[in-house]
Amino acid sequence: QVQLVESGGGSVLAGESLRLSCAASDRPFSRSVFGWFRQRLGKEREFVALIRARGGSEFYADFVKRRFTISRDNPANIVYLQMNDLKPEDTGVYYCARGSQYSSDLASYEDWGRGTQVTVAS
Repeated sequence: QVQLVESGGGSVLAGESLRLSCAASDRPFSRSVFGWFRQRLGKEREFVALIRARGGSEFYADFVKRRFTISRDNPANIVYLQMNDLKPEDTGVYYCARGSQYSSDLASYEDWGRGTQVTVAS
């Protein structure tokens, strides 16, 4: 089992930025797909973005609209989510997840972090 630890959440004003980090324990980082998901108050957990560690292929949810960028640092076993132009509706708990399939389906991910809170005030 891969341990994932998120960090970088916080409280910001609308229009500001945050960068989330997800540190993964050792192997098999380079053979994995990493996703960011979020859960807003009263709503189900939803897909935000994913990246394949090998090759760096990315995929985003439509609501990201070029505001968010996912990236990875393979030697450091870290995945990032740069979030720009944040909106109040982006408020929620953001989770990092690891799987082996290039998929936005939550069920495809085997390992999950505990999440980091992002709060955006208007």
